Amino acid sequence: MNRYRYEAYKKLYRSRSGMILGVCKGFATFTGINVLWVRILTIVIFIFSGFWPLIPVYCICALLIKPEPAVDVTSDDESEFYESYVSSRTLALQRLKKHFDNLDRRIQRMEDVVTRRDYTWEEKMKE
Repeated sequence: MNRYRYEAYKKLYRSRSGMILGVCKGFATFTGINVLWVRILTIVIFIFSGFWPLIPVYCICALLIKPEPAVDVTSDDESEFYESYVSSRTLALQRLKKHFDNLDRRIQRMEDVVTRRDYTWEEKMKE
């Protein structure tokens, strides 16, 4: 895939292949920093903050940051669908159902035209 196209749709996501909930790897991917440095910084903050302040912050980040898409997002429509799916699966499924119902109606109209008695295949094939 073209890297330029991917950069246009790059957002902050939790990584699916991260060590602990994917927060550090997701942040590293988003900022372009090596994940090793982000993890080292997280551990240093964890040790020097007295352990407890960072644990709730990390857990809240894990809950609030959406997981990365399983397939790379390459267009505005795909990005919009993924965002709606992650925030509300019911709305995303309703959107898909509406889209497929629309396609089904279009196919039914095409079938009605083609199966009419006055439809002449010979004329349509000559065109």
